[in-house]
Amino acid sequence: MGKLKLMFLMLAASVLLLAACGKDDDDKSSGNAGGSGDAGYDLVKKGKFTFAASGVYKPFSFEEGGELTGFDIEIGNALAEKMELEPNPVTNPFETILQGLVGKKFDAIIGSMAYTKERAKQADFTDPYYYSGGMIFVAKDNDEVKGPDDLEGKKIGVVAQSTYEAPAKELSDNVQYYSSDVVALKDLTVKGRLDAVITADIVGYEAIDNGFEVKEVGKPMWVEQPSIAVNKDNPELTKALDEALQALIDDGTYKEISDKWFGRDLLDIDLEGVELLE
Repeated sequence: MGKLKLMFLMLAASVLLLAACGKDDDDKSSGNAGGSGDAGYDLVKKGKFTFAASGVYKPFSFEEGGELTGFDIEIGNALAEKMELEPNPVTNPFETILQGLVGKKFDAIIGSMAYTKERAKQADFTDPYYYSGGMIFVAKDNDEVKGPDDLEGKKIGVVAQSTYEAPAKELSDNVQYYSSDVVALKDLTVKGRLDAVITADIVGYEAIDNGFEVKEVGKPMWVEQPSIAVNKDNPELTKALDEALQALIDDGTYKEISDKWFGRDLLDIDLEGVELLE
């Protein structure tokens, strides 16, 4: 009877041990951040942080040598590392990128998407990970357009579903849509194709640095707040990304990445008296 009781106790202990090991394995493969099995959010691929960008928005996201690179991509990779996840950047056309997020094709959008109240109806947003201004660009030899009022009836190029679409429509009834700001700015240099392009000041300046014969008109019309978009039913992921972003800022990683791509810290901006796009 004593031997039978001992065998029963040993069997029970073995079952409990196997159950505990199984739970540990499940926790490790759950894809939660920081190696904690109870972070409370879901990922589309276990152990990976899948984030989307258009891939055609140089210098933020673009392909080089068959690999995705750029400021947005490096920020996403660094955030994944902070959350102890494998980075998994993917591309999606900007005009359908929010639908892709809602459809859970990826965990987040790190694609220079500015926060707006309208977009916030479809997704949650982290704190801004940089600031940029909405600016008018024209061909270098264009002396007719000196400000927004000069764009009435002119052909304006913008990326579809971007924050620049609505202002372009207010300024002119002749709007040309693009999937890439770089292509729009290139068309600006072709005589008779476009009169102006509205895009981020950073992108326009980058094009100028790369030899595009374009120039800015006046000052930015507003400052927008590109942020990370996350599915609304994943609030714990939004929280984890905010914490990881702050960690990047605190340890200098953010500034290092920003300096690499732009020669300055994109979060270092005086916002006093500035109109923030909402």
